[in-house]
Parts: sequence; C-alpha cells; structure tokens
Amino acid sequence: MPALPGIGYEEEIAEVQGKLQALEGLGLPTAAWKTVAIARAQKRPQFLDYIPYLAPDFVELHGDRVGGDDRAIVGGVGSLDGRTVVFVGHQKGHDLKERQLRNFGMARPEGYRKAQRLFLTAERLNLPVVTLVDTPGAFPGLDAERGGQAWAISRTLQVLAGLKVPTVAFIIGEGGSGGALALALCDRVFMLENAIYSVITPEGCAAILWRDAAAAPRAAEALQLTACELLELGLIDGIVPEPRGGAAGRARTMARRILKLAVDTLTELRGLKSSELCVARRRRYLAVGLSSGPDQGWSQFP
Repeated sequence: MPALPGIGYEEEIAEVQGKLQALEGLGLPTAAWKTVAIARAQKRPQFLDYIPYLAPDFVELHGDRVGGDDRAIVGGVGSLDGRTVVFVGHQKGHDLKERQLRNFGMARPEGYRKAQRLFLTAERLNLPVVTLVDTPGAFPGLDAERGGQAWAISRTLQVLAGLKVPTVAFIIGEGGSGGALALALCDRVFMLENAIYSVITPEGCAAILWRDAAAAPRAAEALQLTACELLELGLIDGIVPEPRGGAAGRARTMARRILKLAVDTLTELRGLKSSELCVARRRRYLAVGLSSGPDQGWSQFP
C-alpha cells in the first residue's frame, strides 16, 4: 500500500525492526521444543488407550466420597500380569468434546481426592500402585482454588510419600508442574522417550522470564525437561523407548514395553518391607538436588 503524500513510515519500520531483533532467537525451534510437540500430540496414547492392554479386566472406580467425580483423573483396579494393581492416571481426551469432558487433563481438587482414596485403598488391601501421568498441570481456575486445590495436591503428595506399598510412575506424555508431581512421587519414575516433565510449561516460563510466550522454545531448552536430560540429572529411573515417529497410534506396542518394565520393577520392590519402602522413598526425594548424594541428604533431615 503506497504511503500518503507527505507521510513517511521510517520510524514505524525502524521500531518494528528493533522489536524483531530483540526477539531474535527466542522463538526458534529446538530439540526440546520438538519433544514438547510430540508429547502433546493429539493422537498420542493416553491412560484409557493403554489400560486395555495393561489390564484387560480393569474396573474403574469413581468419585472422591466428598463432592464429585473429576474426569481428568481416572483410576481403578486391574490385573497386571496376574497380580492385582491399583491404576491411577490422567486422561486429556483426543477430540474437542472429550477434552472438554476431561478438562484437558487438568484435575480439580476432587480429582486429587479421588487419587488419595485409591492410594489409601491400595495400602489397605496391600496392592501396588501404578500411575500414568499426562497433564499440563492442575486446573488453575477460581473454583478450584476456592475448593482447596493447593491443599488437595499437597495432601496427595503426603499420601503417596507415606504409602506402605510399592509405587511406580510412568510419565507418558506431558508432566506439568504440581499437577503431575501429585501422581509421580513414587518409588520408581520412568518416562517415555518423547515425554516431558517440568515444574512449569515452556509458555508459562517464557511469559515470566521474557514476558513473551513466543519464547517458549528457548524456555523448553532451558528447563531441561526431556527424558534424557532428567535421567542424567537423576530425577527419573529409566526411559521407555518409543518407535520411530513417536508413540502416536502405537498404544499396543508401548503398552507391552510399559507392562514389562512395570512387572520387573514391582517384582524388585516386592522384596522390600513396608518400612524399608518408606525409608528408601524418603531418602530418594530428600536427596534430589544434592550433589553429595542421598546419604548426606538423609542425615540433614532425620
């Protein structure tokens, strides 16, 4: 569009060019950002896609026995290689209708209370727990905050930390913030190869640090949220490899790999007494971030 007579746009052009230069490099795709995209893929298998292959006799249990039944968290009982196990996990949904029903995998307080009920039921019946984590985070809405979201998450962490039965977590897609941690404070934590696990979403981190969500790719790189990085940091215990192209459309294949690792891990943990499980779990998490190792972390927190 030609300029009007006597009117120039040099200042506006210079201002836009300056903003572009300031943003240079902030939004470029990175290896971590590509992993974020794969972890969030709409066709990536979720809890209800895996469970028929992990436990064909799975029976879902509903409600928190207080106020409702949150659809973002699914749980119940089923047989894992012949042994009864309590399963709990997130369900985001695949299409818009299901995602709205499941609140995009973002649980409210009643979802975490349901998880607590299932965890305590597992302890009472001496059943191991397997969780499948896939959420961008806990629901941040006003009604959830008024309903005690922070307390619900902290209480879930407290319950998991003190369980006297073996617990195993699998980060199958997106492991975001306290909403993910609430189901992942387990004896063993594994991640699928293209899953992510971090304290905040890349967009949220970018908005805080650079005041621009477009810097999310740079934030993803800085957060060290990929499975390989977290394994190197000692925050997870292993990686479940995915087929070339990712897990999308390959629920049966990935379920076999999760099943084998879950069975092997539960067999290993079965040899520990309940008191030993609690002590080992406590030492594991108190040692996170301590370069001197778990022994010093344990001595600092008797």
